[in-house]
Amino acid sequence: MVSGVRRMTRFAAATALVSSLALIVPSISQAQAPASQERMVVDARELVYDNRNNSVSAVGNVQILYQGRTIEADRVTYDRAGKRVIATGNARITEANGTVITGDRFNLTDDFRDGFIDSLRVVNPDRTRFTAPRGERSDGEVFVFENGTYTACEPCKDQPERPPLWQVRSARIIHKKSEQTIYYEQSRLEFLGIPLAYIPYMSGPDSTVKRRSGFLSPTFINTTALGFGVGLPYFFNLAPNYDLTVTPTYLSRQGFLGQAEWRHRFVNGSYSIRAAGIFQKEPDAFLPSPFGAGDDKFRGSVETTGKLFINPRWSFGWDIAASTDRFFYRNYRIRSESISSTTLLQESISSVYLNGQSPTAWFDVRGYYFQTLSSTDWQKQQPLVTPVADYNKRVHQPSFLGGELAFNVNLTHLTREAAAFRQLPVQSATLINTPSYSLYDGCAVYQKDSCLVRGIAGTVARATAEVSWRRNFIDPLGQVWTPYAALRADVFSINPSTTGFANANVASIVDTSDEVFGRAMPAIGLMYRYPLVARTGWGTHIIEPVAQVVARPNETNSLRVANEDAQSLVFDDNNLFEWSGKFSGYDRVEGGSRANVGALYTGRFGKNAFANFLIGQSYHLGGRNSFARGDLANVGLDSGLETTRSDYVARAQLSPMTGLLFSGAARFDESTLEAQRIDASASYSNAVFSSSVGYGRYEPQPNLGINRRREGLSLSGSVAVTSNWRVRGGVLFDLDKYKYDRERWRLAYTPVNTSPYPNTGLLQTASASVGLNYTDECTIFDISYSQSYADRQSGATRDTRTVLFRLELRTLGEIAYSQNLGAVSAGDGIAASN
Repeated sequence: MVSGVRRMTRFAAATALVSSLALIVPSISQAQAPASQERMVVDARELVYDNRNNSVSAVGNVQILYQGRTIEADRVTYDRAGKRVIATGNARITEANGTVITGDRFNLTDDFRDGFIDSLRVVNPDRTRFTAPRGERSDGEVFVFENGTYTACEPCKDQPERPPLWQVRSARIIHKKSEQTIYYEQSRLEFLGIPLAYIPYMSGPDSTVKRRSGFLSPTFINTTALGFGVGLPYFFNLAPNYDLTVTPTYLSRQGFLGQAEWRHRFVNGSYSIRAAGIFQKEPDAFLPSPFGAGDDKFRGSVETTGKLFINPRWSFGWDIAASTDRFFYRNYRIRSESISSTTLLQESISSVYLNGQSPTAWFDVRGYYFQTLSSTDWQKQQPLVTPVADYNKRVHQPSFLGGELAFNVNLTHLTREAAAFRQLPVQSATLINTPSYSLYDGCAVYQKDSCLVRGIAGTVARATAEVSWRRNFIDPLGQVWTPYAALRADVFSINPSTTGFANANVASIVDTSDEVFGRAMPAIGLMYRYPLVARTGWGTHIIEPVAQVVARPNETNSLRVANEDAQSLVFDDNNLFEWSGKFSGYDRVEGGSRANVGALYTGRFGKNAFANFLIGQSYHLGGRNSFARGDLANVGLDSGLETTRSDYVARAQLSPMTGLLFSGAARFDESTLEAQRIDASASYSNAVFSSSVGYGRYEPQPNLGINRRREGLSLSGSVAVTSNWRVRGGVLFDLDKYKYDRERWRLAYTPVNTSPYPNTGLLQTASASVGLNYTDECTIFDISYSQSYADRQSGATRDTRTVLFRLELRTLGEIAYSQNLGAVSAGDGIAASN
């Protein structure tokens, strides 16, 4: 009964207050707003009338809903004469867009649009915050914060009165909603309450803006050859779907570097164009050609990338880049998506492609252009691929055969100006020799047993078509039988060039006459697997013996084929049972009869632990062994497959617990069991700590021109010191460099040159890095130091040490700065005297 009386009293009070406050909006015409928008909803514990002051107050947990806004306070008073609404005690306004405004006291007009707020605090939907001792709102859209602060950081939970990590403190902050702009006057940037930078005036978009024209965060650069530089990007928001960014950068030694980026987005795709250029003031800061661009006054680059979706199945795209010289990207720190980061010797790869796919078919045609970025690589030896096309079609369970029927088609066409060679057994000869330098690998004697041809000059084309079928049969005992049949045909067109450079020397190794020839390779095979399952109290175990036999006729024309796409042959667990053969490309095809056998173990222990192991071997049964007869690049030799019984290959993975993984793969000599190739790693990670160890060891392959063991060890890890701070580091050891140092000493030793014998140890560092990162909801801070040591393969003659600093303040921008320390490397094309 009592609760019912309270509800009736509360309802009556609210009704009366609505009636009284309805007088607030009589001036708003019906044409300006519907009646439903003028209606005010009020909820409060009691209603107090003050006839003497001509006011009415709602007291106790007051909530007022009006035109999308919600006002909450302990007490709300409406002054009828002044037409003002005053809210006190835990006063709070929630705007329709989610912005929350709090203060000790609100003094507003009767439509809540204008007024003053004491001890103002504003929290926007994107979690940015404004505070001020006093704020004023006028015209319903201009907010002025006197002595205000702005930050994107959350207040400290334990000590909310503490200054945030960073904030902008200004004499006045003006937020104009109609312009979607915030203006800051006489500002200073504070970290933990300590002023670090003074900014007389700045402006920026508010949280409702996604794109707007204006200046972006400045960029800084400082190198020996460029001097100190500052770039100030300006962003032109030309339309919702296209924009332009122009970045003029002043370099104290070289002058002005201009950069521009155009981006355009369509309904079915997008593209971008980037360009950079400079007229150098001091070209002599760089080495002369061919080791640098010191002979060039103007240097620049242009790049365009794009992708268009023709329909849900077909797309067309490109990534095309060109520069005046191979050193421009590195010298001027130009970003390029075309630069390969997965190879030791970097190159800029331009491509154009057309791709189509369906649930059972895939088509791709591409063209490639490779620009070398190292003085040790010769541009004329790089192939121009126009095009390479692939088509794959799979038919599942064809009615007349069952199983799977697959069709593969490949078409490759490429040209090259100069032939590429490698000397056996040790590289010593070069193609270009001057009194000042010697460049590009050549051969002392151009014969098959002492010189490899890595690529012929001229034009090479090949068309390949293959059809294959396989099907699984499971007998009553659970044994799996998989018959296989395939037919492949290749047509080659080879037009070698024997003029210019050293191209004529190819004729002493292989027939260089123009010719068109073909080959056909049928194959039949059978694979046998017998999974044996055992369940114990500590896990489930599957032991599976595997045997595969594939019969093919002999491979033909292996010495006539210019092997371009099958030079990377690594015999391991991945291709032990590969039906189509173990070569990595189409130019070579596996011939003869071969049996592949192995055993596989898989175990699962509990919910998260698992292990799997594989060991296997391949046997040449009959016909000519394709791996025992090297082609122009000797591919197949020293692979572990050139003997009747191949080397053993093995793989192991073990994860005893969540986050911990051991893995390894190896190849062992079939007679001595000496390891020929080892790849091993161990990693562990959780929320606080992560680490990894990697080890690789590859024995010499003298028939491929690799006469030294390659061995390396990598260590990396990171530790979360706190929830926001993380420390990371890594190191790579070159474990065989000491042999290289001693070999160089022996070659350079003369009675006149008596340099000390290198006393380098086993653990020589190839690269190292260490970094510190801080990340929270408003700030990203990262500083790192990296060192890349002089590399005999990349052409760097000195160590490269770099410090990189990056600071990102959410909503304000990002500043990044890198500094090279110490001497420069000749591999960068920079003059050593600079």
